Amino acid sequence: MNNAQTIIDALCEQALHPALAVAKSCRDAGKDAVGCFPIYTPEELVYAAGFLPVGMWGGSTEIKLADRYLQGFCCSIMRSNIEYGMRGTYNRLRAVLLPTLCDTLKCICENWKVAVSQLPVIPVVYPQNRSLPAGEQYLKDEFSRVRLELEKLAGHPITDEVLEKAFALYEDWRSAMREFCEAASTHPKTINAKVRHLVIKAGWFLDKAVHLEKIRALTAALKELPEEPCAVRVVATGLMAEPVGVLNLMVENGMAIVADDLAQESRQFRTPARPEGDALSRMAWRVMDQKGCPFLYEVEKTRGQMLIDLVRQYKADAVVTMLMKFCDPDEFDYPIYKAELEEAKIPHLYLEVEQQMDSFGQAGTRIQSFAEMIG
Repeated sequence: MNNAQTIIDALCEQALHPALAVAKSCRDAGKDAVGCFPIYTPEELVYAAGFLPVGMWGGSTEIKLADRYLQGFCCSIMRSNIEYGMRGTYNRLRAVLLPTLCDTLKCICENWKVAVSQLPVIPVVYPQNRSLPAGEQYLKDEFSRVRLELEKLAGHPITDEVLEKAFALYEDWRSAMREFCEAASTHPKTINAKVRHLVIKAGWFLDKAVHLEKIRALTAALKELPEEPCAVRVVATGLMAEPVGVLNLMVENGMAIVADDLAQESRQFRTPARPEGDALSRMAWRVMDQKGCPFLYEVEKTRGQMLIDLVRQYKADAVVTMLMKFCDPDEFDYPIYKAELEEAKIPHLYLEVEQQMDSFGQAGTRIQSFAEMIG
């Protein structure tokens, strides 16, 4: 077994068993954990406070309790998170940070206080007019407020020096993730659609310093291997590439993800920070500089052109939209970039997904037909 496969197997195992991965990460680091709801949670502040930031991206679980607080037409990620919270799955966390970037997240912020009252919630409210000087100042002030809340939780101040180190670590991680994605695009068999997702996802449950080390080692190992061909190269877009059953179907039909515009994946690290300013300013600027995300107000609507550019850059054959059912921001955005893809004559596959999917027959038929048409 080569070094790349050893690292892949370990990361995939951690991504598939998050509770065990988080428990081990807490033990190894000697830290308590703080949950981070999607999408753009200021993890650097959590890390600087001495906590382990843990991604809260739901899961494939039966909904029994969450219906008391969320209707069936709410995003399945949020329904899963409420379900896990009410069951006590998240009780090992000290608190949760929750960005209020959509209507469902705004509801969750208040419902959580009642449904999961044992676990404090710290809201993070982002400005919509990010390009205005007032928006920039507001965001810095909001991060400062969150910093104070985390200091109370930790029982000690977050010094500027510690915050700068935490931000530098996260910038190193983001750079390493961009480099990994480049290497993965030339090795679509070793890093198939499922593996690519799980390798990235593991970072939500590990200390970022540990994940950074593993990603660097994996990228180095990939660069030593010969480049690999594949039948169908696609760019994935949407909230997240789950459930894994859909990715299994893509692998079975020779479809590889060579680049992505997924909220759970590349949107977390594709935008580098500006070189100047202190940590809080650079954190704010990263949000201000983020483009092509439907959760952040953008007059120009650059997502379509970004997808077209990714297709051309990575010599992809098509775009695959993995649209989370009842995700309003993504649903409103879809017709806009769909028209742009059609105008550019780029083949496009639309898949509606949710975490509680228990049948993949229809998705399998669509993926197989599309792969045969493109291939």
